[in-house]
Amino acid sequence: MNRRIRALSALLLAFCLLISSAFAEGGLGIPLPKRDAPVPQTAEAAEAGEAAYTLDRVVVLSRHNIRSPLSGSGSVLGDITPHTWFAWTSQPSELSLRGAILETELGQYFRLWLESEGFFPENYQPETSAVRFYANAKQRTIATARYFSAGLLPVAQQPIEVHAPYDTMDPVFSPEIRFVTEDFVRDALAQIAEKGGEEGLDGILASQRDAITLLMDVLDLEESSAYQAGTCTDLRTGETTVRLEVGKEPGLVSPLRTATQAADALTLQYYEEPDAAKAAFGHDLTDEDWRLVHGIVDTYSDVLFGMPMISVQVANPLLRELRAELTAEGRRFTFLCGHDSNLTSVLTALGAEEYLLPDTVEQHTPIGSKLCFERWIDGAGEAWYRVRMIYQSTAQLRAMTPLSLEQPPVSYPMQFTGVHVNGDGMIPEAELLMLFDRAIEAYDEQLSQYGVENVRDAA
Repeated sequence: MNRRIRALSALLLAFCLLISSAFAEGGLGIPLPKRDAPVPQTAEAAEAGEAAYTLDRVVVLSRHNIRSPLSGSGSVLGDITPHTWFAWTSQPSELSLRGAILETELGQYFRLWLESEGFFPENYQPETSAVRFYANAKQRTIATARYFSAGLLPVAQQPIEVHAPYDTMDPVFSPEIRFVTEDFVRDALAQIAEKGGEEGLDGILASQRDAITLLMDVLDLEESSAYQAGTCTDLRTGETTVRLEVGKEPGLVSPLRTATQAADALTLQYYEEPDAAKAAFGHDLTDEDWRLVHGIVDTYSDVLFGMPMISVQVANPLLRELRAELTAEGRRFTFLCGHDSNLTSVLTALGAEEYLLPDTVEQHTPIGSKLCFERWIDGAGEAWYRVRMIYQSTAQLRAMTPLSLEQPPVSYPMQFTGVHVNGDGMIPEAELLMLFDRAIEAYDEQLSQYGVENVRDAA
């Protein structure tokens, strides 16, 4: 018996030593973190920003939420289809009732997320300058900022900064051409023409032939009063020219412009109308069909605001505003509210890699999307940034799905050319700030390249 007890004791001691050794050396499939390195994170922990990082600052560039079409009754939209459009709940270009509710939900989700990170206390009432909301002077952007703030800070009286007369474009958000010279126009047009391949500018329209064919079928364009009167013909054919004028947004003179207006309105109708077939005027469209139709809008936006030479100009004031917010003393949360043109031009100027967003028919800058720059501090005190696009999926928009930590909006990591990203998807702060500095300096280099000394007088 004693011999058996001694044998069992020896076996137990050996087992304990094995376990101790395994944990000390990271054995048994349980590696231990080094003392001088951040704790490795699972995919779930990295997404939640847990363990190795502490959230320190958030800067958001937001697109407004669902609006009514930019063109109202009596416009081209009413004439290019025999069908009746959705009865919009707001005036042309203004935030719709659904858009207001969805934006409040996004604000509530951000509140839950930030509270879960210990970034905001519950029912946070910000001290002076800790939180900033700044919107373009359009109804849809001011209202979006107001509803988001109501969701984020439900018991705070958060002011919304507006720095231009109501219903005008604030220069910070206005994607306008800042200067032109003959050489600049020549080079910019050549860059745009490259998008059309061998056919140049006309190739841009040709690239959307299948999408426009589908759009014309959905609209039943040939049965419309505009088509019968000859004021609107086949949207797949015609010349394309680009207008670049100081103080104005880049303009496109092309059937693509009319197609874009219709595709934009149809997409918005799809968000608003619960009956998918009714939203498509009785047609049965797949998710891929809807993406194809909205690709017309994305192409139009890319041509005007997504070309590097043009983005450097039109995004310059907003890049400077964002750069200042990334380092503003005492600031914790910033919300800048503009338009899809703002997100497109900023991302292009910063050198964002090509992307197609999942779970949405708008694969570049979805309605209500938030481009988030999040500053995180690791265990060693080093600062990192996570950059991602946060947006409600098409299904969430249509169903008005309540958002929560368990049922969040879509989150997509943004990548930038030539920028180092660590294993947790984080960018070193110095590299992100350098990215902004290069994009801002590119405008000054452009001025020098084209011999422009006084931007206001350039022509």
